[in-house]
Amino acid sequence: MCKCLYICSDWLINICRRKKDLKARTVWLGCPEKCEEKYPKNAIKNQKYNIFTFIPGVLYEQFKFFLNLYFLVVSCSQFVPALKIGYLYTYWAPLGFVLTVTVVREAVDEFRRYKRDKEMNSQLYSKLTNQRIPSDMVFLRTSEKTGSCFIRTDQLDGETDWKLKVAVSCTQRLPALGDLFSINAYVYAQKPQLDIHSFEGTFTREDSDPAVHESLSIENTLWASTVVASGTVIGVVIYTGKETRSVMNTSNPKNKVGLLDLELNQLTKALFLALVALSVVMVTLQGFVGPWYRNLFRFLLLFSYIIPISLRVNLDMGKAAYGWMIMKDDNIPGTVVRTSTIPEELGRLVYLLTDKTGTLTQNEMIFKRLHLGTVSYGTDTMDEIQSHIINSYSQSVSSRIHEAVKAIALCHNVTPVYESRAGVSAETEYAEVDQDFSDENRTYQASSPDEVALVQWTESVGLTLVNRDLTSMQLKTPGGHILTYYILQIFPFTSESKRMGIIVRDESSGEITFYMKGADVAMSTIVQYNDWLEEECGNMAREGLRTLVVAKKSLTEEQYQDFESRYNQAKLSIHDRNLKVAAVVESLEREMELLCLTGVEDQLQADVRPTLEMLRNAGIKIWMLTGDKLETATCIAKSSHLVSRNQDIHIFRPVATRGEAHLELNAFRRKHDCALVISGDSLEVCLKYYEHEFVELACQCPAVVCCRCSPTQKAHIVKLLQHHTGKRTCAIGDGGNDVSMIQAADCGIGIEGKEGKQASLAADFSITQFKHIGRLLMVHGRNSYKRSAALGQFVMHRGLIISTMQAVFSSVFYFASVPLYQGFLMVGYATIYTMFPVFSLVLDQDVKPEMALLYPELYKDLTKGRSLSFKTFLIWVLISIYQGGILMYGALLLFESEFVHVVAISFTALILTELLMVALTIRTWHWLMVVAEFLSLGCYVASLAFLNEYFDVAFITTVTFLWKVSAITVVSCLPLYILKYLKRKFSPPSYSKLTS
Repeated sequence: MCKCLYICSDWLINICRRKKDLKARTVWLGCPEKCEEKYPKNAIKNQKYNIFTFIPGVLYEQFKFFLNLYFLVVSCSQFVPALKIGYLYTYWAPLGFVLTVTVVREAVDEFRRYKRDKEMNSQLYSKLTNQRIPSDMVFLRTSEKTGSCFIRTDQLDGETDWKLKVAVSCTQRLPALGDLFSINAYVYAQKPQLDIHSFEGTFTREDSDPAVHESLSIENTLWASTVVASGTVIGVVIYTGKETRSVMNTSNPKNKVGLLDLELNQLTKALFLALVALSVVMVTLQGFVGPWYRNLFRFLLLFSYIIPISLRVNLDMGKAAYGWMIMKDDNIPGTVVRTSTIPEELGRLVYLLTDKTGTLTQNEMIFKRLHLGTVSYGTDTMDEIQSHIINSYSQSVSSRIHEAVKAIALCHNVTPVYESRAGVSAETEYAEVDQDFSDENRTYQASSPDEVALVQWTESVGLTLVNRDLTSMQLKTPGGHILTYYILQIFPFTSESKRMGIIVRDESSGEITFYMKGADVAMSTIVQYNDWLEEECGNMAREGLRTLVVAKKSLTEEQYQDFESRYNQAKLSIHDRNLKVAAVVESLEREMELLCLTGVEDQLQADVRPTLEMLRNAGIKIWMLTGDKLETATCIAKSSHLVSRNQDIHIFRPVATRGEAHLELNAFRRKHDCALVISGDSLEVCLKYYEHEFVELACQCPAVVCCRCSPTQKAHIVKLLQHHTGKRTCAIGDGGNDVSMIQAADCGIGIEGKEGKQASLAADFSITQFKHIGRLLMVHGRNSYKRSAALGQFVMHRGLIISTMQAVFSSVFYFASVPLYQGFLMVGYATIYTMFPVFSLVLDQDVKPEMALLYPELYKDLTKGRSLSFKTFLIWVLISIYQGGILMYGALLLFESEFVHVVAISFTALILTELLMVALTIRTWHWLMVVAEFLSLGCYVASLAFLNEYFDVAFITTVTFLWKVSAITVVSCLPLYILKYLKRKFSPPSYSKLTS
């Protein structure tokens, strides 16, 4: 029977999880009725639940934790008459409060997601709405509402992507939409897939003679979050909703649990064992008389407050308060807390893994060096290049410098952009006269800041890119003449090829030239033999410059026509298209003429050096993971002071075999206190054969630089550190290639920069500058952890002390399983009588923020030890036992026999003890703490008039009641204060000297 149920449930799960088979599709232009399949709705949905699953889903997430499930069982047990201890609300009210807070918080978050989704799905732009389906035609033109000529497709359609560009030009006349809808044409597109760097399809028009067949590639598509720099676009929707590349590549990040939560979970288990042990002891001392198992369960219920149900809700509310404080800090403007469950992790970090470009550097490129093989030009000699360019065009004499500058000005994917004139509405029909084509109004748009830096440099030396469309580009000479070049072919840059190329035809001479530029590792085998390229690339890299090799090759008309026919045939292939196209292009990439080597500098972010030094003094080990070459990464590590000046650097030699890796690891083992620099390829070999040995050696280094790292390798390194060291890791980056390591780390920080918001949105915390990480960790991280630790200790102390009083009471009265306090007293004790002062500990701080930044060594204390260690926990247990015993025995000894008087004295002394313990723990008073203390005390005093069911009102107004309560309270607190004073005097904490 059980086996049958298992098979049925497994079958149902598979049915629910079964995904639709994705297939290639034929999309008819403007004719959705011809589509045979149904496609997903084009709408963004980031909500976790719907109206039916919200309550069940939230309850499941809560009761899968032992703490809440335990209290649910305890509360349900009160429906059994034999097990009933007190009033039902004594147990259900605290549980209901915790669940209400949780449900309200989840409802608010869910409503915010709903509003964001609704806002995105009902954008002002109606071109691409959630009603769009494949085959719909869309017309996009340059937006002028923001004073720029950008169209961001993420503002238009949310999740729609991959539109076929039928026409893109600001100088060509566009066909009317009616004409397009009347043609008989379709697009054949490959099935939706994960690869975001390729697209294969064909465009066919059947009503022309002959029929038109054209290949479609990645260049014929518009991505989400890309920019239509100028002109207009008519496109057809190919993929929508869940079938878009962006959604298919989105993986659900892991649910991150903070180290503090794990420590509290362990302590909760220890408390449960103590609860069971105490109940067994009470039943044993009772002599196992009568139905002892029922008495055992009743004792479990009586002592259930040992495990405080309010622990989770207090900590969750504290986390929300920490997040609010972080986002309201004026010293780190723009900081966003996206994951409110792990702010304490910022105070426990040992390893920081950082990207280089855009994170440590600004991703703002400045042209610094041009090397021609025999001569090198730097920033102080650029005027000589300008003179050469002026002379070349005035005297019609070509030179090597002129050819190099012209190649840089032509070989790129940059588009000049001109802003619309003031007063021109975005809703008016696009026209060329609407734009100001002056030099002052021109900016450049490109996929890479390196490209923009190169084109800006050619403009500074006299050769200016003034216009570009799909088929041509125009350059302006120093004399103001316009040179037109027709774009015959363009080969975009890819991470695999590491180079890009372009074939152009000079309008005036008809000459066809193939220009190419790329990384030295890719270009060294393509250019003609030389004896200077490798050496100069190394020299520039050591200066921290990003290098590009530029080359050219002249083609005859016959050579180009032969290439074009083979290239077009390869592009029409459906199977293995990329391999066939690459093979045809490679036939041109032979014996190219080396023109020059360029060097571009990526400037450091503001205050990177002092920030890294602060983190290093705080005991945080920093690893830089970058895709740049070894020399550039090493130079940036030195210039940013990631590697201090007095530290040696061990450069791990390239290894390819197990034997080579073994020898190099032995050589590295003999080095001491030196930074490690290793390439991604060598890292793969070491991890394959000697993972444990390599990680052990690398973790001993003060800094590690991994160059030529892929995004997958970055995430793998994070997981290795977590697995082998057990320490908390933090990853910080600014680009989409950093998302995997950000999500893999215990704490992910994203920087919103020039590479977009992908890293920022995927991170747990988002900042605007790298230097903000110092204050985020040293101030907010440190305070969040210490405050949560203190809050957790007091919440557990609150439960332990009342459980101790219950144990003493039961022991005195012959181990009877009857409650000491009933009804509202227990509810009030856990809420209005003590909650506000205890929760006010989230405002406490041991040192001022300025001191925490000035002495980052204070942070090191948190990573070395634990504020919530088992030793500290035992101390609090002993304190609770002492105070609970004093309160209960004191109330019994100081009064004769009236039980109601014992309850009044012990409970009042309990409330005062809790308030005093909070006051004695606070290190820096905040006015809200004072309000919380007096508010709780006032609530209790005011409620005494209504507690005649539990107290003798006439007795609590007597002097006898007051002096007995005062005496018991002083005896329970004064010795502890004296011990604390002596400890601080003879063994002061590290921060005490700073505060004095």
